[in-house]
Amino acid sequence: MSKNFYALIMAGGVGSRFWPVSRTEYPKQFIDFFGVGKTLIQSTYERFLSICPSENIFIVTNDIYSDLIKKQIPEITDNQILAEPLLRNTAPCIAYGCMKIAELNPNAAIVVAPSDHTIADLHGFNTSIEQALNAAAENDCLVTLGIQPNRPDTGYGYIQYTDHILNTDKSLHKVKTFTEKPNLELAKSFIQSGDFLWNAGIFIWSAKAILKSFHKHLPDMYEIFNSGRNDLNTNREKAFINNAYLQCTNISIDFGIMEKADNVYVLPADFGWSDLGTWASIYEMTEKDYVGNAVIPSEQVIMFDSSNCMVNVPKDKLVILNGLHDFIVVENNNMLLICPRDEEQRVKEFVAEVKSRFGNKYI
Repeated sequence: MSKNFYALIMAGGVGSRFWPVSRTEYPKQFIDFFGVGKTLIQSTYERFLSICPSENIFIVTNDIYSDLIKKQIPEITDNQILAEPLLRNTAPCIAYGCMKIAELNPNAAIVVAPSDHTIADLHGFNTSIEQALNAAAENDCLVTLGIQPNRPDTGYGYIQYTDHILNTDKSLHKVKTFTEKPNLELAKSFIQSGDFLWNAGIFIWSAKAILKSFHKHLPDMYEIFNSGRNDLNTNREKAFINNAYLQCTNISIDFGIMEKADNVYVLPADFGWSDLGTWASIYEMTEKDYVGNAVIPSEQVIMFDSSNCMVNVPKDKLVILNGLHDFIVVENNNMLLICPRDEEQRVKEFVAEVKSRFGNKYI
């Protein structure tokens, strides 16, 4: 563990695909989906404790979730919570976090990761992250983790890599292309080619390298945050950030920098990674009965002639299901969702309809 290693956890999303369990006031990163006694953000924070000192872990989130973070991670300080006044995608929050860390330690090597992933092999995860951090500290490069794909999944982005390797670490390959969620035929061709990986959305770089990339590829955003560098880590930070975000464009780090930079490398990895993006990902990771039903919690749910269902209901609710096959059944806060599993991508559409009819009451 190096004092120059830092983690920036992104925890600002609403997670609308997990409605009605995930809602604006209590989104998915603060929920214990698997009944293990830890929420997603608590698990993510704990993972990084073995990689960098606790004072080097920062969480960037929407301002309305700051108190939730303090409640779930009591040991974190106010200066480690980066409160965004507006949702502005990943580039602004990464510019904010990396510049703030650079002011604390110009020699910082930073891993940026979402708060809603699950990792099965913690040792493998730690090994890959530390390897990437060391490579980033020694080279002027931007590193991303690529997961070895085991199926042609259309819900993930893909990274194509070349035979060109990093001088100091032959495991890291130069990135050739990024492709956002492809159709099934394209995904199948990616798997067959053998030089594509899933994009895990985990980035590793030195503070110097990423700020140089912002200066080159997103100069306006760089100038917005650079103009207040002296305010970061002081009592003037909040006022500066509230003003800075009003000027920022809504753009992802992938589109703004990673797809444009010529010094991007990928480290192929395999540590039981899952991006909890939809109910299907929860279903895949949950223990199932002999006919494929995944039920959380299972004590008061009785299934008759039903198979391959994803059921998530309150602990005190008695639920009887008969004749349901391949369905999602989710209840929370007096809201009930019943939907075929193969139509789960429509959950966002359902949420939009609920909002148009009832406003924000159920969102």
